[in-house]
Amino acid sequence: MKSAPFAYHAPASVDEALALLAAHGDEASVLAGGQSLLPLLAMRLARPAHLVDIHRLDELHRLEVDGEHVVVGAAVTQRRVERDARVAEVCPLLADAVPWIGHAAIRNRGTVGGSLCHADPAAELPVVCVASGATMTIAGTSGRRTVAAAEFFEMPFTTAVQPGELLVDVRIPVRRPGERWAFLEVARRHGDFPLVSVAVAGDAIALGGVAGRPVLVADVDAARDAVTAADDIHATHEYRRHLAGVLVERTLARAAAA
Repeated sequence: MKSAPFAYHAPASVDEALALLAAHGDEASVLAGGQSLLPLLAMRLARPAHLVDIHRLDELHRLEVDGEHVVVGAAVTQRRVERDARVAEVCPLLADAVPWIGHAAIRNRGTVGGSLCHADPAAELPVVCVASGATMTIAGTSGRRTVAAAEFFEMPFTTAVQPGELLVDVRIPVRRPGERWAFLEVARRHGDFPLVSVAVAGDAIALGGVAGRPVLVADVDAARDAVTAADDIHATHEYRRHLAGVLVERTLARAAAA
């Protein structure tokens, strides 16, 4: 299938993009890497009247270590994060998780901001952000605000970004000396969304794929109790519950050895 008709916009600045989003509200969608949006357009599951392409916005391509955070612009590709030696050195949890995302061809185009705003509850980047205590910078015509990752993801495919707003960047704390970290997931096939994923950062343990958004848990028993996902074509509730406990044990062991 082909997408429904839409007006295409390629703003040259964040302010111009925000003006377009404010003007068109719910009728506008943001295009970053397109790895989530384009299939929805092709199947006509999404029918925006206006498409706002943010690829030309230089501010959104920022990737740097700024004090105690890795600052990742919303338009930075996942592959760029994967290949950045600075990220691997100061934020190994992020560097360890990114290669699990889809396949290399997807990561070449898929953006960090696109994955976060798509907010698939099983995706790797949201669970990493929640575990590490990351913060998101959201811009609107009235200014900018910061939202903690634990509050950014509200429900499946829904975030704190409101119509007329734009995710600018995510700020992920760098690893502190002696801080444990690890990431693991189980998927039916390499490149699939995981059935369950676990990220450990310091004392925080976050799970993905078990509920409508990433959840923080205290231990293995809490991980099993956090599973609210119903049976689906990929796994039963009971299997995910068992898998959550096993995977937390394995991830904590890996973190202890890191």
